[in-house]
Amino acid sequence: MGRKKGLILAVFCTLILLLIVGCDGKVEEEEVQEEIVLKTVSMFGGTTPSAKVYQDINEEFMKEYENVTIEDDSQICDEEWKTKVAANFAVGNEPDIIQFFTDSAAESILATGKLVSLEEIQKEYPEYAKDSRKTALEAVRNNDGVIRAVPTTGYWEGLFCNKELFEKYHVKIPTDWDSLVKAIRTFRKKGITPISVSLNHMPHYWIEHLLLYTAGEEEYTSIPETAPETWIKAFETLKELRDMGAFPENIDACADNFAIQLFQEGKAAMQLEGSWYVSSLIEAGIADKVTVVAFPGVREQKAKQGALVTRISSGFYITRRAWDNPEKRELAVRFVEAHTKRESLIKYWGGNGIATFKGNVQTKITPLIKDGRKLLDNAPSLNQSTDSRICPEAYKLIIEGTAEVSEGKKDAETLLNEALTLEKDRR
Repeated sequence: MGRKKGLILAVFCTLILLLIVGCDGKVEEEEVQEEIVLKTVSMFGGTTPSAKVYQDINEEFMKEYENVTIEDDSQICDEEWKTKVAANFAVGNEPDIIQFFTDSAAESILATGKLVSLEEIQKEYPEYAKDSRKTALEAVRNNDGVIRAVPTTGYWEGLFCNKELFEKYHVKIPTDWDSLVKAIRTFRKKGITPISVSLNHMPHYWIEHLLLYTAGEEEYTSIPETAPETWIKAFETLKELRDMGAFPENIDACADNFAIQLFQEGKAAMQLEGSWYVSSLIEAGIADKVTVVAFPGVREQKAKQGALVTRISSGFYITRRAWDNPEKRELAVRFVEAHTKRESLIKYWGGNGIATFKGNVQTKITPLIKDGRKLLDNAPSLNQSTDSRICPEAYKLIIEGTAEVSEGKKDAETLLNEALTLEKDRR
């Protein structure tokens, strides 16, 4: 009898155990999840203002998906980085997800056929990119007419000025060429670097604004066969600015992070930058000391005063490497959704730049953010930068030759014609 009771008790315990574990062993299967590595690349590296937002979202993603490890290779976006990305795609070393440009800079990686279209993704995941404005998605349509990326934010560019330095030395914030020259000469005499910039690393913003204001909106946004007189004149103006002492004395050895540091430490009066720079100034605790205005202009300019360089030109892509892998497909989708849901888009926007999310949001308006919005609201024209129109190789040639032109070591007409010839050959 005792043996029978023991047998009944054993059977009963076994049944209870089966009920807890699940008759098909599902709990055991859930505990032993296969480790997945997602390889990601973005331009949110270094001191980029959006880097922290990007990294925080990645950390949250890995907490939610405990079996996922993100191997991220984010770097500051410069010509060397763009070349590296293109080379990796060419040799089959592309990531699973990449945050990259959507204009002409993307042509080389588009040519590999390794990026998945928004349409294909939404067929399986209809809610994908649901929080993005239609106009924002249209803005990142690739040159072949296909939308593949989901954007985070757009930008404008302007001249950031240290108000304290302008007030201390009784200098007016520049609004035209003459007042810009006066400010440069005054600050140089006082031992203050007038304009912080790295011509050998990040001359982009000065190139774009000098071209825009010298050539005017129509010629600036064209792709000429040979260098127009206005384009040549724009580069000659850059040399003129250098000759009058507008830039750091060690400009040939000056990297972009040094230029940023120079301005943020109050050793430079002005810096031409994008709307993303606002977040960096807030984080550095000096936003209240800074205002931002439209590019002052040039002598005999053809662009309308207040014309801006601005656009939405980058976003998150999913590659075929992830999409065609059953273990990674959904995770790649969820990763992009984590970065492009409304809450995340608001963080990336930060109250400045061009919002890409649907609806409105209440944000704390600091004086600097207010100045930036005023800049955008009052702009008579919005213009996309040159690298959105010409091939990356041609634009890189211009960037790399800018410092030499400013030194007088290279002729502006020669540099521009070399780039335009390369562009024509690539078409």
